[in-house]
Amino acid sequence: MSELTDKVKDKVKSAIGSIKPKKNKDDGPDSPEPKESQDTPSDAQPSTAQAGDKQSDPADGKDGPSKNALKKQAKEAEKAKKKAEKAAKQEQAEKEKAQAEAAEPDYATNHYGELPMHQSQSRPGRARTDLSKLTAQNDGEHVTLRARIQTSRAQGKRMVFLNLRQRTDTVQALLQVTDDQVSTQMVKWATSLADESIVLIEGTIMKAPEPIISASIDDVEIHIRELWLISGLEDRLAFSLEDATRSESAPEVEGQFSRVLLETRLNNRVLDLRTQTNQAIFRLQHGITNLFRQYLNDQGFVEIHSPKLQGAATESGASVFKVDYFKRNAFLAQSPQLAKQMAIAADFERVYEIGPVFRAEDSNTHRHMTEFTGLDLEMVIEEHYHEVRDLLDEMLKSIFRGLREKYSKEIGVIKKQFEADEFKWREGPEGTLILSFKEATDLLVEDGVDRSDLDDINTKNERRLGRIVKEKYDTDYFIVDRFPMELRPFYAMPSADDPNLSNSYDFFMRGEEILSGGQRVHYAPFLEEAMKKKGIDPASMKGYLDGFRLGCPPHGGGGIGLERVLMLYLKLNNIRRASLFPRDPKRLEP
Repeated sequence: MSELTDKVKDKVKSAIGSIKPKKNKDDGPDSPEPKESQDTPSDAQPSTAQAGDKQSDPADGKDGPSKNALKKQAKEAEKAKKKAEKAAKQEQAEKEKAQAEAAEPDYATNHYGELPMHQSQSRPGRARTDLSKLTAQNDGEHVTLRARIQTSRAQGKRMVFLNLRQRTDTVQALLQVTDDQVSTQMVKWATSLADESIVLIEGTIMKAPEPIISASIDDVEIHIRELWLISGLEDRLAFSLEDATRSESAPEVEGQFSRVLLETRLNNRVLDLRTQTNQAIFRLQHGITNLFRQYLNDQGFVEIHSPKLQGAATESGASVFKVDYFKRNAFLAQSPQLAKQMAIAADFERVYEIGPVFRAEDSNTHRHMTEFTGLDLEMVIEEHYHEVRDLLDEMLKSIFRGLREKYSKEIGVIKKQFEADEFKWREGPEGTLILSFKEATDLLVEDGVDRSDLDDINTKNERRLGRIVKEKYDTDYFIVDRFPMELRPFYAMPSADDPNLSNSYDFFMRGEEILSGGQRVHYAPFLEEAMKKKGIDPASMKGYLDGFRLGCPPHGGGGIGLERVLMLYLKLNNIRRASLFPRDPKRLEP
């Protein structure tokens, strides 16, 4: 206790010494503090003029502190003394508590802690459980699993709840002090683990007495017996994943949560991709490409892989990226269009490709990127280009059905954040709604659009057309056929009955184009003339033309933007949300 007393005395002295005498209210701002006169001995008796409530300072004639001021100073000094004593006692109590805890034996040291860096030191062959497999039927079973800590919530010093996450699934886990397995030190250590830490857990599956609303798996809870840290955090989180998964329509309440902006998400994309919503989005993206492959494989198509470096700069109306290529120029492919047609000329008959597409367009919109993934196909035509159009239509509808049937869980996760009406298409015998370009523009004119503005259907009018079609035909998916020839690339085939129209089509989802295609010119002399009309020198594309000079069957195809289909099916409102690491005119990383 002598040590405590000395500390108290030191803090009291320090507190009292820091208090300066208060100035008299009559003193000016620059009045000096009272001091002894150098001309008067310190033991001299005060004169009659100095007697009373105030003391005179011979140096400046000013009065000293009043009795009230002195009382106030004494009161403040006493207050400071008590505060210092209290602080010292609290400090001592905390020290004694820490010493007591350190002295208390930790019987759980073999059940928790940080694992050495994983270098594949051993392979014991212990089975690991996937969270998605947990159900109440597993009640009482032992489980070993790896997961991230999404959040933790301590209940005193003897209990902590951990919300564990794997991809789109979360489950609640409980760590509670027991007599022989879990110590207070173990609980304290678990409470200190940062959100997003990766842990290895061993425990028992217990049926929850009531639904756990904070977890996607709401009928079970894991009672932890062992807890090991696999990987902790070196940096602070830019945002919490709880905030990043809140509904886009939820009102932001100050002090409760912060809305995470898209720019912040993209700047911290690795963290953002961990959310349950994004895990679900990219499982659907995988689903689209898988369903695309399955359908076309069943229809006898062959998957190809074409080069993305090409020697010609012009293929369509889109701009291209120029790159240095061993002292000459090369260009990033705008699509596999030329390679697909050359494969048809090489008698592959039916081909498809999934690969990157590059567009050097300075378009900073919700639906454009400079690099995206194309789903392209090309096939021989036997009688009519509608063979291709109809196959594309059936293929897309098979994708829509597959997403609905196989990914309902993921769609449900996404809808919690991005609320949207279910995507609708015609599934009855009437088939997909198909409008000619003229019929589509007529609908827009009836809705008030000036026909002079409809030489092409721009983005604004695409959306307007989508709204009209939804109201009139109750579908989010439709096709516009026979576009004007002037709107299509050089390889588009003119219509036999009207050279001003083309044998081409666009497909739409929720009022936005997702596919463009049609019949291609396969006759070499006609193709050369078409190139010249578009200002393209045939000699610059000799390798492409040579295949047609050797004879090529009639053919057609189409190209689909993967991210755009995903964005519109789920109504994500921005294509960047449908791209793993999006590239646009302003973004090259991460």
